[in-house]
Amino acid sequence: MFLTLATDLAGIDGPASDFGFLLHKNPARPQGIEITGGSAYVFYPEATDERCTAAVLLEIDPIALVRSGRGKATEGFTLGQYVNDRPYAASSLLAVALGKLFRTAMNGRCDARPDLAARPIPLEIHVPALPCHGGAELAERMFGPLGWTVDARPVPLDPEIPAWGDSRYVDLRLSGVLRLAEALNHLYVMLPVLDDAKHYWVGSDEVDKLVRAGSGWLGAHPEKELISRRYLAHRRYLADTALERLAEADGLTEPEAVPDDAEGPVSLAVERRTTVAAVLKELGARRIADLGCGEGALVGELLKDPMIAELFATDVSARALVGAKRRLRYDDLPDRQRERLRFLQSSVTYADHRLAGLDAAVLMEVIEHVDPPRLPALAKAVFQAARPAAVVVTTPNSEYNVRFDSLPAGAFRHPDHRFEWTRQEFTTWATEVADLYEYSVELRPVGPVDRDVGPPTQLALFKLREKVTG
Repeated sequence: MFLTLATDLAGIDGPASDFGFLLHKNPARPQGIEITGGSAYVFYPEATDERCTAAVLLEIDPIALVRSGRGKATEGFTLGQYVNDRPYAASSLLAVALGKLFRTAMNGRCDARPDLAARPIPLEIHVPALPCHGGAELAERMFGPLGWTVDARPVPLDPEIPAWGDSRYVDLRLSGVLRLAEALNHLYVMLPVLDDAKHYWVGSDEVDKLVRAGSGWLGAHPEKELISRRYLAHRRYLADTALERLAEADGLTEPEAVPDDAEGPVSLAVERRTTVAAVLKELGARRIADLGCGEGALVGELLKDPMIAELFATDVSARALVGAKRRLRYDDLPDRQRERLRFLQSSVTYADHRLAGLDAAVLMEVIEHVDPPRLPALAKAVFQAARPAAVVVTTPNSEYNVRFDSLPAGAFRHPDHRFEWTRQEFTTWATEVADLYEYSVELRPVGPVDRDVGPPTQLALFKLREKVTG
C-alpha cells in the first residue's frame, strides 16, 4: 500500500525540502510506526531545493489483522479474511496510518515554519491503487469541489487481456494549491469513502473523527450526504448526526439563506435553541422534557440555566441517547448537573407516565419526522397523557425553502422529513390540537422574517387553559 505527497518551490520561501518541517518528518531519516495489523513508514525519494516528495509505505500482515479482530473480509468466504486486497490497495488502513504519522500536520501546526503551514502550497498526491466503488467519475466528484485537479485512471484487470475490462481500482493523481492540513484531511476522509469499507467497527466516536477532519470543507461539499453515509458505514443515524454537527459548526442547519435584510448566513440551529430556551425561561419552567432530543443540542443549552431543576432527555433511539450522553460528556459532569438530567428511551407517539405533569415539554424539529397518520397519536401522548403546563413546538416553514439556493424545488430540508408545512398548515394543526386538548396557542417566528415567505422556522407555544370553577 503506497502513497506519495510532493511539492516544489513555487510559492514557498526556502528550499522545497522544508516540506519535511510541515510533515514533522525528517527527510534524512526514514521513520516508522506500528498500526493494527502492520507497520507504516515514511521516507523521501527526493528532497532537494527544487522538489520534495514524501512517500508512505504501509505493510499489512493479513494474519495479524485477523488476529486483532479487524480483518474480517466482506467477500463472503472464510479464506477471504486472509486473501484480499488489504496489503496492496489504499483503504481505511491507510487513512489510519496517515492520521498517526501526520497528526500534527493534519491539525495545521508547524512551530518551525508556521507561515508555511498557514498558506496554500502546490501539492501533488499519487495513490497508485485505490478501490473506488463508483469509478473514476466518483473520484472526480469527491475531490474536484475541494480545489483539486483530478486524474483518476481505471486500472485494467489484466493489461495483457483488454477484453476483461477494468478493475474496481483507480490510479489516482491529485494536484492543487492547498494548505497541507486540508490535503491530509481530505485524504483521511476520502480514502475509506471511495473504498466504501472500513476495517474496524464504526460507532459514535467515528462521528467525532468525521466532524473534526471535515471541519471547514465537508459541510459545503455537494456530496456531503454520500460522504457521511459511506464514511460511517451506511449507519443512517450516525450519518444524520454528523451532518447536523457539521452544519452547526459551519453556522447552518439548513441550506444557506441570505434574507434581504441579513448581512450573511443565519445560524438557524443556534437561533432555534436559544429561542426555545428563552421561551422556557419566560415560562419559568423548572421541570422540562426535551422530546426527541437527538444528540442533545437543546439539552446542553438548557443545562446552562441553573433555575431548571429537572430535565428529561427522551428519544425513541437508544443510539441517540448514547450519542447525547457522549456529546454532553455526561460522565464528566459535576454531580449536581447529573442529578438534574435524566435520559429516557421513549416514543412521542405513545403515552409515557414518567413524563406526566411537567412544567413544559419541547418538540424541537420533531413533528416533521412523524408520518402524518401518526400525528394524532403524538398529540394524544403529549397533550393528553403527559399534559404539561406548556408545550413548545418548532418545525420548518416550507414557504421559506425558496430562499435556499442549494435546495432543489420541491425538496425537503432533510431526507427523513415526512412533510414540511406552510404557515397556514401549521396554524391549522396547532389550533385544532389546542382546541381539542384545552390549550391556548401562540404562533411565533424563529429566525429572520422574510416579508414574502415568513421565517425559516415557525414556533407554537401551547399553554394549558386554567379551568374556571364556581
